[in-house]
Amino acid sequence: MLVDLDDTILWFGDRKQVLTRVSFEFEAELSPIQPIRAAQELEDALAEFWGDQDRYEKWRFLIRESRHHLISEVFEKWQFRANGLTPEVAIRFAEQFHQYRSTEAVLFSGAVEALVKLREQGVLLALVTNGDSQVQRAKIDRFDLAKHFHHVQIEGEMGFGKPNPRAYLHAMSVLGVNAHETWMVGDNLDWEVAAPQRLGIYSVWHDHSNKGLPPGTSIRPDRIIQRISELVA
Repeated sequence: MLVDLDDTILWFGDRKQVLTRVSFEFEAELSPIQPIRAAQELEDALAEFWGDQDRYEKWRFLIRESRHHLISEVFEKWQFRANGLTPEVAIRFAEQFHQYRSTEAVLFSGAVEALVKLREQGVLLALVTNGDSQVQRAKIDRFDLAKHFHHVQIEGEMGFGKPNPRAYLHAMSVLGVNAHETWMVGDNLDWEVAAPQRLGIYSVWHDHSNKGLPPGTSIRPDRIIQRISELVA
């Protein structure tokens, strides 16, 4: 079983809710833009930003800088609506958002217990995560996760990550298994469902917010769960 890290084992809070929280903290600077409206527009901008493959390739190892960059761009466009949105305010807003997203990570309820039980049942486990080595290792060490896996694979250490086929093929090679014996579990429909399915891997989508598949998507997970603990049963 190949398992994703962010928003699968670790939960960073709903991004829009965090944006709303920060927007209310900057209500005076945003005025007359309402915090709820600002949070929604920023959420839409972030979704569009990370949905672009070229941008992802450029910024995936520069998370803090990417947030500074995007929010500065958005605030610059908003200046005709709100004079208080100076470049300095944009950086302070972005930094506050980054701090909340980086420091308030928690384990999903029952996630570690599920990993322990799966391993006890003889399931070979690999943690396969994208991102910068230092950032991802810090999370893994903070929650002492490495001991639950037979293999830990981080994009920044390997030089390749999901959805590159090498990411799945390498993890399977280390575990000594073939695609028809393997499950991929994660929250990203492209990286943890569509891409591994093309290799013949059984793909489990972690719909942690219980929102259901996006309207119009052609991607069909082999299974949908709300918590990893469902896999034990």
